[in-house]
Amino acid sequence: MSFFDRFFKSGMTVFALVGESGTGKSFRANLLSKKYGIDAIIDDGLLIKDEKILAGKTAKHEKTYLGAVRVALFDDKQHRDDVARAFEKNKIRKLLIIGTSEKMVNKISARLQIPAPDKIIKIEDIANRDEIEKAIRSRQIEGKHVIPVPSIEVKRNYSRIFNRSIRELITKGKFKLFKKEATMSEKSVVTPEFSKKGRIEISEAALSQMAMHCVSEFSAEIRIRKLSIKATHRGYRLILTIDVPFGKQLTGEIHRLQTYIIESIERYTGILIEEVSIIIDKITLNK
Repeated sequence: MSFFDRFFKSGMTVFALVGESGTGKSFRANLLSKKYGIDAIIDDGLLIKDEKILAGKTAKHEKTYLGAVRVALFDDKQHRDDVARAFEKNKIRKLLIIGTSEKMVNKISARLQIPAPDKIIKIEDIANRDEIEKAIRSRQIEGKHVIPVPSIEVKRNYSRIFNRSIRELITKGKFKLFKKEATMSEKSVVTPEFSKKGRIEISEAALSQMAMHCVSEFSAEIRIRKLSIKATHRGYRLILTIDVPFGKQLTGEIHRLQTYIIESIERYTGILIEEVSIIIDKITLNK
């Protein structure tokens, strides 16, 4: 029986906490775990249980944002295998996955070969607007990131990114999801490696040139009608309007083009392409 089959037979239940980067998800992870009796947490590449790091590696130790995304998504097989062994060894039955979207937490569960989240909780369900905005300001202005484990756990493996520890007394009625008794929680504030060097930006003209070059390399028959670029706080989004020749297998071909553009630009620039949207304006007939 495979590891995958054993987990399904064991009845593992997966929860997910989703929200945009910097909205305070990691800060509230332990609190949510107490609420639902969750055994362990997956957060930015780490498997955490009882405020101890069991396995994995933190995305916050990566030198580039793109590298951090890949770690958070368990792109590396060895990383996935280490966490899978820790699941089995520690008999994890209830797991909380923290991510920026439902798509992200579903991708993590698929790569770790565990069930998809049974319950998805949005950060807005457990934090009010003022708390979320305060967390966002702290992330954007001060660059503060939280790991939901005590400082000794972070300093042991990631002393370079450790900043300071914070202790919070959670009292009755302070949060919507926890109203039983007061409890002390310690978390670690870190400065990720990828944020120390500042943001890498690229002009729209240069990015447009690269995107057009990728399309021409992929197929000389595809014509770009329009190209627009939107910068986000994490990377860039591209929207291409194109003409394609009649007879192309559109779905597969367009998906391959999207992948080719994303991988090519990320490989040569190190910047993150969040999305490539393609609009087919016209199907041309060969003369």
